[in-house]
Amino acid sequence: MKFEELNIHEKVLQGIKAAGFTECTPVQDQTLPVALRGKDIAAQAQTGTGKTAAFLIAVFSRMLTMPPQAQGSSPRVLIIAPTRELVVQIDAEAKLLGGPAGFKIFPVFGGIDYHKQREELSKGVDVLIGTPGRLIDYLKQKVYSLRKTQFLVIDEADRLFDMGFISDLRFLLRRMSPYDKRQSMLFSATLSNRVLELCYEHMNMPERFCVTPDQVTVEQIEQEIYHVGMSEKFGLLLGILRREPNGRYLIFCNTRAATERIDRLLNTNGFATAAITGSLDQKRRMKVLAHFKDGTLPILAATDVASRGIHIDGVTHVINYDLPQDPEDYVHRIGRTARAGAIGRAISLACEDYVHSLSDIEEFIRQKIPVMPLTEEMIVKSYRRRSVPVVKKGTGLRGEDQKRGKARGQRFYGAEGKKTSGPRDQKHGSAGSKTIKEKGR
Repeated sequence: MKFEELNIHEKVLQGIKAAGFTECTPVQDQTLPVALRGKDIAAQAQTGTGKTAAFLIAVFSRMLTMPPQAQGSSPRVLIIAPTRELVVQIDAEAKLLGGPAGFKIFPVFGGIDYHKQREELSKGVDVLIGTPGRLIDYLKQKVYSLRKTQFLVIDEADRLFDMGFISDLRFLLRRMSPYDKRQSMLFSATLSNRVLELCYEHMNMPERFCVTPDQVTVEQIEQEIYHVGMSEKFGLLLGILRREPNGRYLIFCNTRAATERIDRLLNTNGFATAAITGSLDQKRRMKVLAHFKDGTLPILAATDVASRGIHIDGVTHVINYDLPQDPEDYVHRIGRTARAGAIGRAISLACEDYVHSLSDIEEFIRQKIPVMPLTEEMIVKSYRRRSVPVVKKGTGLRGEDQKRGKARGQRFYGAEGKKTSGPRDQKHGSAGSKTIKEKGR
């Protein structure tokens, strides 16, 4: 279906054209006609299907055709998302689609100047997008109200449950305008019983949609798996990266320590890489993501904090360096590639530590992941000596850290890269070495 065939306001159609959208995706094709009539909807849709644009187009079009209530400090729209990354993504897409309409759109989330966000929010906004914690903070301080809010969107509802936000979510919903005085939309990768219970409690007889096909994973994703020992896993990763050097890679690990280790080793072996983990401050996180999105940084290593809510067009490969323990995480990870109809590859490395989750993953996606043959030539010998991180020119990601790394490298390895004695031995000179040798005898 073409967007022009739907009852979408002209200014929103201008935003759709600016975004480069021409035809509806399946989730948009099913939900937009109903949402544009003002009905509540609860939709099950996998990641990368265009659900963000679906609810934004419906909300913006209806905002332009119906008068605002006596707002006061109430935003007309509240959009709740589980992660900072998803809030940033929704905010960017909202400003693109809603630009011609002139809506004031404002995101709130942790890691950014608290008082600055508070001050901007107190001036009044049309569309408020945020994570539950920061939304509740400002609501308790009466910076804004939800009593006159006309539209509610809950995105990634299942993830909100998984992350323990259900009590926070209910806190917000109990302080909103009555369910029959607003339009509510809920999107989730799965419409589980607990998600449906939320629908029945706080929505007005929502119409249900199941856009997820029998094949859980996106069809355009080419999946493959290698069975490899832990000791050879990093060498295989190097081999994959060197065979296809022009790709844009998103590498997932199960722990923060593993992610940071992969980041260090890849930089040591000449690959411009950065890492995103839960401990990374928000400014640094956004800077890294910006460089990855614009293609300046070709490789990003991440924990599952990045597996949902990051819309990055052009990711050619998702590599599960560690096979995830939760089958749903596998779907969300590989959904970072093959977005907007593009082709993508998902490569998983099954080592002895994590291979036990493979059967659960294959049962969940209802298909066998093709096993690829592994040869010695595919495993590249890695360079593990401490070295100055190699970062692609122009990324600006290392700064002072790179200078300190260079100083450390020269202190312990010398200007030529040859290992020297440590600080204690340098202080005592050759005499110290001689004493050690004599003691050895």
